[in-house]
Amino acid sequence: MFASSSSVYGANVKAPFSEEDAVDKPVSPYAATKRSCELLAWTYHSLYQLPVSGLRFFTVYGPRGRPDMAPFKFMDSISRGVPIQQFGDGSSQRDYTYIDDIVRGVISAIDTPRPYEIYNLARGETIHLTEFIQLIEELLGKKAIIEKREFQKGDVPLTYGDIRRAKELLGYKPEFSIREGMKKTIEWYLEKNRNHLCASR
Repeated sequence: MFASSSSVYGANVKAPFSEEDAVDKPVSPYAATKRSCELLAWTYHSLYQLPVSGLRFFTVYGPRGRPDMAPFKFMDSISRGVPIQQFGDGSSQRDYTYIDDIVRGVISAIDTPRPYEIYNLARGETIHLTEFIQLIEELLGKKAIIEKREFQKGDVPLTYGDIRRAKELLGYKPEFSIREGMKKTIEWYLEKNRNHLCASR
């Protein structure tokens, strides 16, 4: 089993993204490496009958998440009164998936070996960038200082996962809405940084 990414879908305009969609036009080196992993795994499966499950994760977030991703960067900067960078006009959309739901999907894939299968692990819903920032503002009770930037090269305007295959074959059922997930993430962040944030004020 290996971790792939929603990035393999590139700038697909058909949504939600299905495992059956063509994924031969990556828009970033990162996406190209993930697609390469899928092809390499297929080769080993074909040659040696190695059972393979590839999991395409969609913007995973939650406690102990990566500090370079938007959920952490936004809640950290807004809580400290530091400007955040908004790339593009705010209309981009992401399918954010809470870590607990991802873990359940991973365990289900381990417990359900198949010859070769690719799964989307996503929430199956999207939120616009502007709405995501507003949600974090609301949960923190603080306004963001927003610096607008040009849309980044290698980024995509939309990620949106079709999770029907994972539901059918893995019993995958995401439980956390973006509001519930960000509430838990922010609670973790504030507890972890309580002393530091109080001192900075």
